[in-house]
Amino acid sequence: MQTVDTANTTYTVGGIRLPRPFKVRRLGHFGINVNDPEVSRGFYERLMGLRIADQLDLSPRFTPEERSMVGPLIGYFTRHGTEHHSFVFFPRRALAANYKFPNEFPEVTTNQITWQVGSLREVVEGYDYFKRLGLRIHRSGRDLPGSNWNVYPFDPDGHVNELFYGIEQIGWQGLSKPLAMHDVRHTQPPGLPYRSEYSEVRSGIANGVDPATGWRQNELLEERFDVGGILLGRPFKIVRVGPVRLFVKDIDTALPFYRDVLGLTVTEEVVWNGHRCVFLRANTEHHSIALYPVALRAELGLHAGTTLMSFGFQLGSYAQLKDAVGFLKGEGIAIKHLPPELFPGIDHCAFAIDPDGHAIQLYHGMEQVGWDGRPRPAAQRLKVDNANWPDTIEAQSDTYLGEAYLGPWN
Repeated sequence: MQTVDTANTTYTVGGIRLPRPFKVRRLGHFGINVNDPEVSRGFYERLMGLRIADQLDLSPRFTPEERSMVGPLIGYFTRHGTEHHSFVFFPRRALAANYKFPNEFPEVTTNQITWQVGSLREVVEGYDYFKRLGLRIHRSGRDLPGSNWNVYPFDPDGHVNELFYGIEQIGWQGLSKPLAMHDVRHTQPPGLPYRSEYSEVRSGIANGVDPATGWRQNELLEERFDVGGILLGRPFKIVRVGPVRLFVKDIDTALPFYRDVLGLTVTEEVVWNGHRCVFLRANTEHHSIALYPVALRAELGLHAGTTLMSFGFQLGSYAQLKDAVGFLKGEGIAIKHLPPELFPGIDHCAFAIDPDGHAIQLYHGMEQVGWDGRPRPAAQRLKVDNANWPDTIEAQSDTYLGEAYLGPWN
């Protein structure tokens, strides 16, 4: 990879001069590769409450003889809100056989780490920017289902990242866009300007596609929990996804990709038991991604087969977090607590272990960073005793601030 000269090169992005031809606005969706997506469904759909928006059938990519050798072939796109997908889980062996590169990075079980930018132009010009830097690009074009234009560069440890500017939205009827409307598959960035989403949908309807033939997810559990005055099937609601936490071989090699290439901002660094950990943000949240040395993995007792330290689901409140821990324990899910010093910007949190050994961080809020770019001093943060969570906690200056969840909880 060539050195990124952010001091002497500028681009115009929406009329603003920036050191890159794009600006990451937030962490978008995220994905993992799993041994058996049908087993994972029991955890992510039934217990966590994510709703399936579509499925990915990999069988057309293999011969009949190959299909019997690569294991499960169906993966799932799931959502916590109105975006077509915020979390995906796909069959690991089938993807390894199809793409080949997972064999280079056997411990990389992340499918994608996705960053939203502000326009299609930023995606297209970001593609050219990555090419000029000599980055390895997995693919680019448009993902179907989901309708999101994208480019996928690798980080130095083999984690696939993605830039996208927008994604299909699912409304009150709960239906995804019918597959029949995806009449063209794009494997390169488009020529600009490109037609609008509205025009695409109107064209599909004019060609006889029934909008009511998309996937619709139904609730699997009895709605018996009073969650903020709404009856839900679980005593909590996921209101945001992230952050991502990665184990990397070398912090000084991984950091330039996320800081200098993608343009994320370093919020804070901590040293814990001699391990340097770096926290970067895309917007006002304390961090969207965190980098930890892989030597820390065994010390924390986390799964040795993945470089994903954890992925986060923010719940609607501290009370929901406490109730979620009790609910998941009652369903036989292993819950871990890790040293609070490793998560500056988050106070109370717990880690639910999924069927593949991935740690899913459950938390209720994230410290917000203001216009001056400074995080809260460590001495002023709430102290956490994981052996004794109180019934209630004191409000902080940024409690319930940050991006709000849009739409009804169910």
